[in-house]
Amino acid sequence: MNFQQLRIIRETVRRNFNLTEVGNALATSQSGVSKHILDLEDELGVELFVRKGKRLLGLTEPGKELLTIVERILLDTKNIKQLGAQFSQADKGQLTIATTHTQARYALPNVVSQFKKKFPNVHLALHQGSPQEIVELLLEGRADIGIATEALEGIPELVTFPYYSWHHTVVVPKGHPLEGKKNLSLEEIAEYPIVTYHEGFTGRKSVDETFSKAGITPDIVMSALDADVIKTYVELGLGIGIIASMAYQSDRDTKLSLLDVGNLFEDNTTRIALRKGYFLRGFAYEFIELCSPKLDEAKVKAALKPESDIDLD
Repeated sequence: MNFQQLRIIRETVRRNFNLTEVGNALATSQSGVSKHILDLEDELGVELFVRKGKRLLGLTEPGKELLTIVERILLDTKNIKQLGAQFSQADKGQLTIATTHTQARYALPNVVSQFKKKFPNVHLALHQGSPQEIVELLLEGRADIGIATEALEGIPELVTFPYYSWHHTVVVPKGHPLEGKKNLSLEEIAEYPIVTYHEGFTGRKSVDETFSKAGITPDIVMSALDADVIKTYVELGLGIGIIASMAYQSDRDTKLSLLDVGNLFEDNTTRIALRKGYFLRGFAYEFIELCSPKLDEAKVKAALKPESDIDLD
């Protein structure tokens, strides 16, 4: 038994049992992957995969049990490397943050700026993706920290912390009939075409629920992944925009007006997520504390223990 065999087991599941993709991911051949699997099965004396001819369709019961152990072994192997780097090069390395465009563009710039001043020799990699992609990056160990509003809670392998709360607001082109009106109602907003976030991004679910509770079906003519695109098409007159409150910047959005919508939309909470059992470098804890001073290293470490099973509020 060797680490390459263990990596192949994990990667085979990740690649939906496509051995060609597994070979490409691990820089080996499909035949090499197959041989490693057969050798491991021979050593263990059990079949790990359900087969149809030469095709792999899924995991057997022993295969499912083994995968859990493999994930733990490979995670701890990475933790050992992280531990060595922490004590040999405390202020050097890479920190990978997986987040959405909205967070990278509007919530994190100040944090990133402070972090880079403190750790100039740490390469900070920002991976932007959907909330579900952020979850996958965390679970696969390809991201150290995940930041998003959706999808992070309720996953057993992850622990999450509240980062900050925000609400949706409405923007219109300068000169729009709604400009200057006070305490707008949902009915008044729904009289116009709406441009907002795509399903699954930046609190779109709460926007839909707000209208649904009021018995209103809005005319959402376009959806986008980030506020910059939404604001661009609002400027062009495609409709009025519903965006995250932090995404409106009066000094930059000079062609748009922010409307007074009071408390029409409920608060949303953006969360920081980490994988339980994952060894974080010291500078990763510093980054988290820059995001939220309440999240000191001791509190985060306690939550990262594998037996921890609750999100922290």
